[in-house]
Amino acid sequence: MSATIKKELLLEGLDCANCAAKIEHKVKSLDSVSTATMNFMTKTLTIETAATAEVHDVINEAVSIIKKLEPDVTVKEKRMANAEKKTLMLNGLDCSNCAAKIEKEVGNIAGVKSANVDFVSKRLIIEFNSKHDEKRIVDEVSKIARRIESGIKVAEEDKNSKKGDEDGINRLEIVKLAIGALFFGVGVIFSFPFWAELSLFLISYVLVGGQVVLKAVKNIIRGQVFDENFLMGVATIGAFAIREFPEGVAVMLFYQIGELFQNIAVNRSRRSIKALMDIRPDYANLKVGSEEKTVSPEEVKIGDIIIIKPGERVPLDGKVLEGKSMLDTSALTGESVPREVEAGSDILSGFINKNGLLTVEVTKEFGESTVAKILDLVQNASSKKAPTENFITRFARYYTPVVVFAALALAVIPPLIISGAAFSDWIYRALVFLVISCPCALVISIPLGFFGGIGGASKNGILIKGSNYLEALNSVDTVVFDKTGTLTKGVFKVTKVTDHGIIPDMTILEAAAYAESYSNHPISQSILQAYNNAYDKEINKDEIENYEEISGHGISVKVRDCIILAGNAGLMKKEAIAYEEVDAAGTVVHVAVDGKYAGHMVISDEVKEDAANALKSLKTIGIKKLVMLTGDSKAVGTKVGQALGLDEVHAELLPHQKVEKLEELEKNKSPKGKLVFVGDGINDAPVLARADIGVAMGGLGSDAAIEAADVVLMTDEPAKLVTAIKIARRTRVIVWQNIIFALGVKGIVLLLGAGGIATMWEAVFADVGVAVIAILNAMRVMKAEKL
Repeated sequence: MSATIKKELLLEGLDCANCAAKIEHKVKSLDSVSTATMNFMTKTLTIETAATAEVHDVINEAVSIIKKLEPDVTVKEKRMANAEKKTLMLNGLDCSNCAAKIEKEVGNIAGVKSANVDFVSKRLIIEFNSKHDEKRIVDEVSKIARRIESGIKVAEEDKNSKKGDEDGINRLEIVKLAIGALFFGVGVIFSFPFWAELSLFLISYVLVGGQVVLKAVKNIIRGQVFDENFLMGVATIGAFAIREFPEGVAVMLFYQIGELFQNIAVNRSRRSIKALMDIRPDYANLKVGSEEKTVSPEEVKIGDIIIIKPGERVPLDGKVLEGKSMLDTSALTGESVPREVEAGSDILSGFINKNGLLTVEVTKEFGESTVAKILDLVQNASSKKAPTENFITRFARYYTPVVVFAALALAVIPPLIISGAAFSDWIYRALVFLVISCPCALVISIPLGFFGGIGGASKNGILIKGSNYLEALNSVDTVVFDKTGTLTKGVFKVTKVTDHGIIPDMTILEAAAYAESYSNHPISQSILQAYNNAYDKEINKDEIENYEEISGHGISVKVRDCIILAGNAGLMKKEAIAYEEVDAAGTVVHVAVDGKYAGHMVISDEVKEDAANALKSLKTIGIKKLVMLTGDSKAVGTKVGQALGLDEVHAELLPHQKVEKLEELEKNKSPKGKLVFVGDGINDAPVLARADIGVAMGGLGSDAAIEAADVVLMTDEPAKLVTAIKIARRTRVIVWQNIIFALGVKGIVLLLGAGGIATMWEAVFADVGVAVIAILNAMRVMKAEKL
């Protein structure tokens, strides 16, 4: 066999399964390509070429084919090795505009796959190809950060630190502002000769704005021209140049006061968001022999025994060995009602022990525990930016230079073409433009709004993995539900047994229990439970021979020389056994022995208490279509569907048929509408991945749910989906309030400034005043208690 080279391409944004098949076919037909496989679920195209082929040319041809068939798809080469990840703290980062510049420049460093700066938490998350490049990349990051904003210190993230942000108040700066304001007041109130007046205002200006001008000079030397320090420096020095001393000082004074309030508001919101997710345990009481030792949760291993005292936070996931207590689960689930646990109960990190003493065996290390995964999800949610955030970032990149050049044109052109126009008048108008040309209000408040929405959702027991999913929840028009464990409780009970009495020395319940004894399926477990209750003993598995699972149909076993079949109607048809048609509100398990029909059992699953209200509420908030997909019988599916008021029910589906049905529904939805699939996250991973938004029900303790879904509802209540959509809509309203308010005020003041009506006072309000109001408005997103 000749040697080949394998390459993997990631097709981000690929939504069409039909196009995926076409891409595979066309790439496969390329010269030098030996095989091409398209995995639609992972959106990965794997290409194998002959070792002698020009791999670069083959990749380019493949990309051309993809772009022709799906122009909106982003193609990235997938590395065989997992990308390394590093989180750095940008201590001293105060400029939101600078945060965007840092993100862009770090993303261009050789070896860096992606870079994301979260201005709210001051975190920089970098993905890079090789561990060997880490030191070089960190050094380059430090240089870039210090060059773009002086005073930034790049440090490793301390995951154990609970230290809160400072309140944003620098006492020395306040003293300088107060003294500067005093000189300013004296200069305004009293009349002085020209040089005395200039001296007073100049001293005031240096005290109030000296640091801003110094920063601007340093940044210009580093090549950073269009930042807020430069703009404020030029505007206020320009005011001095045209002898508008009071306004030059006043603009800088109120700019600095506005910045002070802005820092306080941002830091307050940072603390509020951190407080929402303050679930990290400080320590664990490790039992070593007869002694008890206080250690970090990271030091505890699987199988270790820990003691949890009343009032303490549960540090790791585990199983209760001794004790009985009530647990406060609100930090993870948003539920106010405590949960009771006793010996044998599973217990999750992040819960708070209310009253009893618990001895717990640890089942997961801290890095894999529920609390660690939730913290990681919420902290990294901001790395998946919403389209609105990306738009604002791009807009801010062009807005400032455009306004600066407009100011230059306004200062120079009118005096040259309008007779009698004074340069000083038009320069003043241009200075008004400069003051308004920093987009801080948008660059800070929009990400803050989305991050606050994610924080507010987590407080309600809803984990949203990114701002993009939070924004996408606004456009939902079709919701598709799995049945078992989603709309129903998933707790099955044998409610009816019909035994035709043809099995020698064995009841139908016993025969079914033998058949289902190796299965972990909830229906199998319910049959085994019914057998245990009826006979007060467990199945003797030594009697079982030739155990065989028949995919999608049931099970075949040999017991005491009898061939027992247990399964659905499809199994009876497959084996050509005449069976009894049953119309029951539950799952019917038919049993046959040696080719003869022996009877059936009905296993019922109860609908969740809040399911009907949840679906009714979804309709009330404007969801157009509610659909249920289930592998259960048509009779059961139809009855549940009618009871809950679903628009469509598709029953008796195998896992791959659920994906096909979802794709059909995808084609029929509105062009801009989103399709949500809600499932348990364990058996439904392919469908969760295929939907626009995958929602996992009952995420507590389910690793598969947290991995597969875009949104995780920490309790098993369908009503939480309604809450998630309401939070998303409230977030969008507040974000767009800020966008319209900020752009509206800036636009009006720009027009008034060009017309000579607005002064620098209005310009200062349009800059820092609007930013403070927008930030305070964004903070309302976190209050998601009453929706």
